[in-house]
Amino acid sequence: MWSMTSQEEIKVVLLACGSFNPITNMHLRMFELARDHLEDSGKYRVVKGIISPVGDSYKKKGLIDASHRLKMARLATQNSDWITVDDWECQQPEWVETAKVVRHHYEELISSENNNDDVDTVRGVKRRKLKQHESICQSSSYINTNEVTPQLKLLCGADVLESFGVPNLWKPEDIEEIVGRYGVACITRYGGDPEKFINQSDVLYRHRKNIHVIREWVTNEISATHVRRSLRRRQSVRYLLPDAVVNYIQENNLYSAESEQKNADVILAPLQRYTCTN
Repeated sequence: MWSMTSQEEIKVVLLACGSFNPITNMHLRMFELARDHLEDSGKYRVVKGIISPVGDSYKKKGLIDASHRLKMARLATQNSDWITVDDWECQQPEWVETAKVVRHHYEELISSENNNDDVDTVRGVKRRKLKQHESICQSSSYINTNEVTPQLKLLCGADVLESFGVPNLWKPEDIEEIVGRYGVACITRYGGDPEKFINQSDVLYRHRKNIHVIREWVTNEISATHVRRSLRRRQSVRYLLPDAVVNYIQENNLYSAESEQKNADVILAPLQRYTCTN
């Protein structure tokens, strides 16, 4: 069986899930920061980044149609040689938990690795890797450090990490799976203290070695909420978003006082689902 030596780097794929409403330069910057941090450790080589916009059924206030958010994400990454946009999540008829999205993309990685093997051995390789994947699903403390298949890590901001503590927003077993089996690359902004939150959470503390806290020392407080506010007020957002995204928003008259009220009276999908089951 293949084993990693100290001279070999672990391949990593970074997956960012979110509204991307709209995608900003900071969203793209997160990928660069995470890649630098992981590769500077000498242990990892980041081979791909994936942006996965959430579906309309998430029901977040002000969330415009996925078709627009998907198009803007693709425009934003058209010049990147390693960051891609995937539409699987936003094409699902119902809201999909982030853990299932992560699981889907990991299975895609396994499938891709299978397709790269020789034809004569693909069936045996597939069986072996699927068996390995089944063992992953049975172990809550699994950290993938010795597989040929790249690791998949959820890329997020510190606010997502802290949202793990919001009642009924996440299933405890989903947090366990995301952090324990896959791992998280967390970008923190000025004034944030994710280490404190990790220390206060038993689950996160147990898997702290699988959480990569990455500090952004060049202060950049771009947020999609602030961008939408500026757009409603007909203020310039140039240099906050890629030019192609700014042009798309203007051409399609996106983001207005009316669009910001979309889903205003609707309960967020995870709160609907998990509150009803508790």
